[in-house]
Amino acid sequence: MSEEKDCGGGDALSNGIKKHRTSLPSPMFSRNDFSIWSILRKCIGMELSKITMPVIFNEPLSFLQRLTEYMEHTYLIHKASSLSDPVERMQCVAAFAVSAVASQWERTGKPFNPLLGETYELVRDDLGFRLISEQVSHHPPISAFHAEGLNNDFIFHGSIYPKLKFWGKSVEAEPKGTITLELLEHNEAYTWTNPTCCVHNIIVGKLWIEQYGNVEIINHKTGDKCVLNFKPCGLFGKELHKVEGYIQDKSKKKLCALYGKWTECLYSVDPATFDAYKKNDKKNTEEKKNSKQMSTSEESDEMPMPDSESVFIIPGSVLLWRIAPRPPNSAQMYNFTSFAMVLNEVDKDMESMIPKTDCRLRPDIRAMENGEIDQASEEKKRLEEKQRAARKNRSKSEEDWKTRWFHQGPNPYNGAQDWIYSGSYWDRNYFNLPDIY
Repeated sequence: MSEEKDCGGGDALSNGIKKHRTSLPSPMFSRNDFSIWSILRKCIGMELSKITMPVIFNEPLSFLQRLTEYMEHTYLIHKASSLSDPVERMQCVAAFAVSAVASQWERTGKPFNPLLGETYELVRDDLGFRLISEQVSHHPPISAFHAEGLNNDFIFHGSIYPKLKFWGKSVEAEPKGTITLELLEHNEAYTWTNPTCCVHNIIVGKLWIEQYGNVEIINHKTGDKCVLNFKPCGLFGKELHKVEGYIQDKSKKKLCALYGKWTECLYSVDPATFDAYKKNDKKNTEEKKNSKQMSTSEESDEMPMPDSESVFIIPGSVLLWRIAPRPPNSAQMYNFTSFAMVLNEVDKDMESMIPKTDCRLRPDIRAMENGEIDQASEEKKRLEEKQRAARKNRSKSEEDWKTRWFHQGPNPYNGAQDWIYSGSYWDRNYFNLPDIY
């Protein structure tokens, strides 16, 4: 009986805080008997958003729910808001930006593509935020989200257009779109874009994930900037998961160095100390390279083994963020974090409150979560056909799709094309919503 309650809505209270579930109703299915090559072999170099994938390669979450995982370490935003020093605030914002992609490690299941008009809300009193998201475009697929602190200390919003490409052995996801964090008590706004994510060994071998590219976080009030380099793994895996960079003022003077791994932690240290360490580390690396026999298979997609799994802590460093360990059952539950485990839970009170477009009510995702793969596949196909028919009918009647909770417009801080929250979602007046399920 207690097990059923644990996997359900999690409506019990502990010290006045809602107790959330710690497991999914059913463990994931094995993908060993399924060949993704038969689907992807004709797609090399192509954009994958229009390719229909078998449900076995999914995880039981919509991309809107996956986006919500940005909020797992919201405490870093609250901490930034409480600090008086702008450099310390930037450190916390940078740590939040790194932590926002940490849940992707070993998450090799593909989230379900949101249907046009699909929404998702999450209220976490214990973490101090609420969030609303909407699928505002189908071709190209664009997801917009808006989160706010329950104490009115921050607003966090953005719109993401994930461009997926298949390169033969790997799938690359480039998360186009601007992310904005506003710290209301300081009248500050920060913008950035996420790094590129790549899943290796799509065809054969152990799947593994890396993130790479530069992430530039700008404080639009002070002109301070944080440039983080998410490093590709390199030949011997020495750079696997590493992220490092600097906070600099508007005259490009280095104020602080940051380093760590996006899968583990982030530290700050004095830039002169960091540069001295890097210089010495580079010398040691070159000596190691000269002593090692170079591999002839430089194009291998096998996961490289780094010299050390943990981060070397430079003396004088300050810890900004460390990842929480995943639950013991994570490997059987799509490698979900504890935060991800609760994203699709629903109880009767919630079901009567949320709009009919919420992901939690989507039957294919619910069936997959319950271990009913055949039903999930049938429902996924039905929903995709229903969406195509609706699009065809709109085309015939020359009717444009109207988004409900977001409108298109320039980002107020960098002018980039964005989707802005229109307001009124939390009034709970959900009339004239589309029938998408």
